[in-house]
This record gives sequence, C-alpha cells and structure tokens, in this order.
Amino acid sequence: MALQRTAFFVSDRTGITAEMLGHSLLTQFDEVPFNEVTLPFVDSVEKAHEGVKRINEQAADDGARSIVISTLARTEIARVIGTANALFLDCFEIFISPLERELGKGASHVIGRTHNVSDFVNYHHRIESVNYTLSHDDGVSSSDLADADIILVGVSRSGKTPTCLYLAMQFGIRAANYPLIPEDFESMQLPGQVRPLRAKLYGLTIRPERLQRIRTERRPGSKYATLANCEFEVREAEALMRQESIPYLDATTKSVEELATTIVQEAKLLRRIY
Repeated sequence: MALQRTAFFVSDRTGITAEMLGHSLLTQFDEVPFNEVTLPFVDSVEKAHEGVKRINEQAADDGARSIVISTLARTEIARVIGTANALFLDCFEIFISPLERELGKGASHVIGRTHNVSDFVNYHHRIESVNYTLSHDDGVSSSDLADADIILVGVSRSGKTPTCLYLAMQFGIRAANYPLIPEDFESMQLPGQVRPLRAKLYGLTIRPERLQRIRTERRPGSKYATLANCEFEVREAEALMRQESIPYLDATTKSVEELATTIVQEAKLLRRIY
C-alpha cells in the first residue's frame, strides 16, 4: 500500500472548481490513497498564512509533503500558499498566463468570478431551474409542463430525480420527470399529461437486479420491490419507449454526471449556466 498523501483544494471562494479539477486529476492515481481537504474562502494574506500552517502540519503528520491545487485569483495570496511544504499547482498560473499571452490582454484576477451571486443572469437561471425541477418531480404537478426543456420518463427509482436536479443545478435546464407505472403498461400508452409533449421526452431504464436492490432499501418485503415485478416494469417500460420512439439510457452503471451530460448532448439542450 502506497503512503497516504493529503491533497488540499485551496480557493478564495467556495472551492468547487478546485475540488472538481483536483479530484479528477487524483483519480488517475488509483494506487495512492488520498486524504482530500478543501480550504475555501482564503481571500486574504492572513488566511493564506493560516492555510500554510495547516498544510505544513499535515505534511509533518503524513511524513510526505502535501499536494495543493489552487484556484486563487490574487497573486499575493497564491504566493503565500506557494511557500507551503507542498507540490503547489496554481491553476491560474497554469492556465491564465498562456491565455494572457495568446489574447494580448491581462486577466482581471478578480475573486469570485466563477461562482458569484453578482452574476445575476447565471444565478437567476440556476434558481429558476431548480425551483421548476422540484415542483415538477415525479409527476407531482402537470401545470406548466410544456415549459420544460426536457421531461425524463421511466419506472420508479430509475434515477430520474437526481438526474433532473443535476441538469438544473449544473446546466440551468428546466428538467421535469414523470413516472411510468403499471397502469401505463396495461394500455401501452403514455400518460395523458406527457403524451402531447413526446418531443421533449427522454427515458431512463435500469437493470432489474439493480432496481430490486434500490427498491428493497426503500420498501423491503413489498411486491413493488420483488425481482419479478422489477423485471416486468423494466421490460414494459422499455417496450413502451421503443413504441413511442423515445430515446433512453441505461442508468445502471452510469453516474448522474454521465447521464446528464449525455442527455444534454443527445437532446441538443441549451446550457444556460456555467
């Protein structure tokens, strides 16, 4: 077993960008166990010195220097963090400097440009999309359903809700979802509320064995969770989606991120936020 290393994601704002980039990089080293620590809101030299102290103490405890992945916009703060006993990867230096040379313009180095409430358009789209998605979850409301950018359909517990929320949070997409239930399979027709919106429908399916495990956690011992019922519902839902020419994805082994990104690409949805 390789020596555990500590990776610090240091940011002057929430740390989301540093976390996403850093975690993606670290997953390429699956033989090394990492302790991942986020240091958000390091927005002053004083806080930077506190961060250096913590990074150095961790390096002493680990017996190996830490790894620091930074998205600090202000060079004077980044310079302080760079003095820590760590491999210092400054994302602004790595990416911004070549961009400045290419564009012939200096970057603003203003804190919080990526995730900031002052970016009103992005903020408004995110909040609007999340509110819409929450109010149109699992067929709870059919009002304004035509305003959806996408409507996910599939059997209960096939991953519709988390995928819709991710689409709303990360892409600003108004995503509704509607369950396919045994009554729909008896008639082999789409629910009346979504039938006129066939062009906006996108399906999720799942392997029956996986569906059984998920449903058993929710309602153990119920007919709803039996393997026979799961096999029936999945088989009929897929047949209905094929009959109605609804594209669908198998969610069994895909992450929410993979599902959402694939849907955005295949359905040619407009991304409203970054």
